[in-house]
Amino acid sequence: MKITALRETGSSSSSYRLAWVAATGDGSPAATAYLRVFTVAGAGHRAEAEIYVHPAERRRGVGGTLLDTVVAAGRELGKRTLIAGPVDAGSAGESFLTARGLRPVLSLTYTRLALTDDPPQVATPAGYRLISWEGTVPDELAATFAESRRAMDDMPMDDADFGVETWDVDRVRAIAAAIKERGDILCTVAALDESDGTIAGFTELVVPGSGTGDAQHYGTGVLPAHRGHGLARWMKIEAIRHTRTRHPGITGLLADTADSNTVMRKINDSLGYAPTHRSVLFQLDL
Repeated sequence: MKITALRETGSSSSSYRLAWVAATGDGSPAATAYLRVFTVAGAGHRAEAEIYVHPAERRRGVGGTLLDTVVAAGRELGKRTLIAGPVDAGSAGESFLTARGLRPVLSLTYTRLALTDDPPQVATPAGYRLISWEGTVPDELAATFAESRRAMDDMPMDDADFGVETWDVDRVRAIAAAIKERGDILCTVAALDESDGTIAGFTELVVPGSGTGDAQHYGTGVLPAHRGHGLARWMKIEAIRHTRTRHPGITGLLADTADSNTVMRKINDSLGYAPTHRSVLFQLDL
């Protein structure tokens, strides 16, 4: 089995990606490995691995060889943590990572909301109003939106060593640009504090460029000072309504939530999100 390192791919303002391909004696690809290396402040200690082995080539040691290659690269780069997965609970991937000495650090439940009915009505929390946009955040909201990303800093992550990432206007715009470049649509709903015009919370989802199929939730967060007013549920309901109105070809919304994030799980349950499967995130201390 020959392993070839490929040139860096998938670079962004906050990370870059290394890649390897394993080929059989006749040159046929047997497996691939990717290592996303984070450079953004607060996350520079970690890298994230993804390994795929063709079913016909499994149980022949190629996956372990690629994992060793990825681990060595992470150590050479001075990373502290290697994250792998998530992999489906009970899958061969879970068994493989466990056997290779990685430990499970975060359990996730995946859910789907079928967009067949109008979302429930909810009272407007006093002192707030909703705003929404598609694509890049409007210039006049860019600074407060970047600041509102702190709402995700204390999101339950169990034992996963993700760190606390730094956000600024440039990074917010770069992510929106990357989603647009691949042909998809970033949809954002935010709750505005009417007392000072700052963003108190947000929820994001990405609609596929085809305008059909399922859209994917990216994140929902409310700043600590504004919690307890029902803003997260209010924003999610508006995101559902926005998707049904602006993108009628979308038939469902997908979400993945840490099992320990009981607040968001309760919100999703109340809105009719149904579990589809579970997965596990693994970690190796380098």
